[in-house]
Amino acid sequence: MWKTALKPRWIAGFVFAIAVSGVFVLLSQWQFGRSTQPEMPVNPATEQVQALTGILEPGDFFHGSDADQMVSATGSYDPAKQVLVPNRLHDGTSGYWVVSAFAVAGAPTLDGVAATPKTWIPVARGWVAEPGDAAAPPSGAIELTGRLLPSEAPLPETFPQPGQATAVSVAELINYWDVSSYPGFISATAELAAGTDVSAAAVPGDLRPLDIGPQPPAQQVNWLNLFYSLEWVVFAGFALFIWWRLVKDDYRRDLEELDDEPTSPEPIQQKVKP
Repeated sequence: MWKTALKPRWIAGFVFAIAVSGVFVLLSQWQFGRSTQPEMPVNPATEQVQALTGILEPGDFFHGSDADQMVSATGSYDPAKQVLVPNRLHDGTSGYWVVSAFAVAGAPTLDGVAATPKTWIPVARGWVAEPGDAAAPPSGAIELTGRLLPSEAPLPETFPQPGQATAVSVAELINYWDVSSYPGFISATAELAAGTDVSAAAVPGDLRPLDIGPQPPAQQVNWLNLFYSLEWVVFAGFALFIWWRLVKDDYRRDLEELDDEPTSPEPIQQKVKP
């Protein structure tokens, strides 16, 4: 059969079948790319800074629409309320997030009464490679700007070392600090003290900025486009099958022609009398 497949016309047919299959595969990739699309585009409103006290309440449920929102708040840090969260990557290197408690000025408490006692929110101020690189947070009145993020889940059956936490979990941190807190945390982008930015992004040192951008939107599957992508793959295989079938039929015809050819009779040998 290989001798039949190597006929010039079937070699040309094979090249044509490969070309057609390649086109079908490209169409399949295009349909597959269209089968997943964002549920909703990234909301540019999240990049417009809003006051924390105007969009989130202490003790309230953290709404998904509040995630990734850039917020601002005024208040102060407590250097005694700072923990490190291990196993965090920065440029491929594992290290620690430095998380400090920030007392929000003008924030209501859980019972809705203004700020006595204080209401806090965890602030991820930056990343350090070693625990000894984490300095105390800036003192005095701070104008904080950052991205509001939902609380992480604490790691079960994990016992952190002193001064560390398993995650940026509000439920875990309020037990460490014994404070009332907002239901999320802030990734700091700017910390102004007397008009000067003292954040990790502005001050060179061991503390590196986190640079957490808005999270990509969730994807939904378009099943019709996914079906079309699989259909084009089937077509690609069918094009090669058609070529193979035509070669096989030609091979059978060659065998039939050989069987139909007349065979020459064997010469009759006469016996010679001695």
